Amino acid sequence: MSNDIVEAQATTRSGKKPASGPFCAYERMIAWRYLRSRRREAFISVIAGFSFLGIMLGVATLIIVMAVMNGFRGELIDRILGVNGHIMVQPIDEPFNDYNALAEKLAAVTGVRAAIPMIDGQALVSGYRDVGTGALIRGIRADDLPKLGGVSDNILSGDLIGFAAGEGLLVGSRLASNLGLGVGDTIKLISPEGDVTPLGVTPRIKSYPVSGIFEIGMSEYDASMIFMPLGESQLYFNSDGLVQSIELFIDDPDSVDALRPLIEAAAGRQVYISDWRQQNRTFFSALEVERNVMFMILTLIVLVAALNIISGLIMLVKDKGHDIAILRTMGATSGAVLRIFFMTGAAIGVTGTLAGFLLGVIVCWNIESIRQFFSWLSGTTLFDPELYFLSQLPADMNAGETVAVLIMALVLSFLATLFPAWRASRLDPVEALRYE
Repeated sequence: MSNDIVEAQATTRSGKKPASGPFCAYERMIAWRYLRSRRREAFISVIAGFSFLGIMLGVATLIIVMAVMNGFRGELIDRILGVNGHIMVQPIDEPFNDYNALAEKLAAVTGVRAAIPMIDGQALVSGYRDVGTGALIRGIRADDLPKLGGVSDNILSGDLIGFAAGEGLLVGSRLASNLGLGVGDTIKLISPEGDVTPLGVTPRIKSYPVSGIFEIGMSEYDASMIFMPLGESQLYFNSDGLVQSIELFIDDPDSVDALRPLIEAAAGRQVYISDWRQQNRTFFSALEVERNVMFMILTLIVLVAALNIISGLIMLVKDKGHDIAILRTMGATSGAVLRIFFMTGAAIGVTGTLAGFLLGVIVCWNIESIRQFFSWLSGTTLFDPELYFLSQLPADMNAGETVAVLIMALVLSFLATLFPAWRASRLDPVEALRYE
């Protein structure tokens, strides 16, 4: 008789009747013994170990990937909305020649934090190295610039004094680096929409001093954006006394639909209203699709690990057929046998899930340090900001998603144990002992 059965009998030697309810002490004891490695059961233990590692790595990978994608999306929204308004108001029937008064009306709407008149234009820019590149020029009032926290709070060098005086420009850090510019240097702007002469339209060429250099942290903006005082931009783009749009910054970016009728009523004229979701719909839709696909693909890792639990338990049931028969002849019910093997398999799933959760949390907390380490180790730049827009790798663990991953892993693990445990409970003790 095996040691497992001897220890099970030992629980009946006391004067008191042992507990015989579901998941009682002797059921847990036998399940634990089946998990322990023995020389002749080494192969089964190896399968159980691989199942544990598979579930741990699957859960950790799911948590890490979902956290990185959430952080990536959140950082992009913060960067985009730190420079662009949540709602853009544009004229339809006539231009915004009364933009100051209109901006005050729109700023008075409940829920609107700021209303900023702007002019957007494109120009070819060159600097110290005489290297030309395209840039987006944004004209904005000096008093409104502090309301753009993404810019005013991230000035790397220089200040806003020259900009407030209407003389200097604010240049993105990557653009300044590409052009070899620093604070106090001169940047040359060339616009195709220049002066009309008898010989045709001549490009407008004008030079400005660099008052400050900002770094938003999103490479697309840092490499292509320049801020110009509103009055100067109106002259440069032939829009004297006009603005192209008024951008609204609101308290809750998700409440744009509720504010639309209030904004239309406050404008008192026909205006075209668009919001940040419409302007970035394609980009964020692609992120959402990628996120869902990654979740489904990585779930397969956990599923494969659960299948390993099935194979390992089936082999364990075959190996323990004699023990099962003895347990049944001693009075153990088929339900007790089912629970023993269910606990054996479920223990692998539960411990693997918890270990994966801890591993995922640790990696998410140190994701940027890990990225820098592997970049140093490989000698390459992992997650190049030029391609991924962000200068750092973010990770934002969502409690609901993390719980969903844990529940999914536990459910798959429990389901994987049911079939082998059911087969063990249906084993005929007479047949098992006959061929032993």
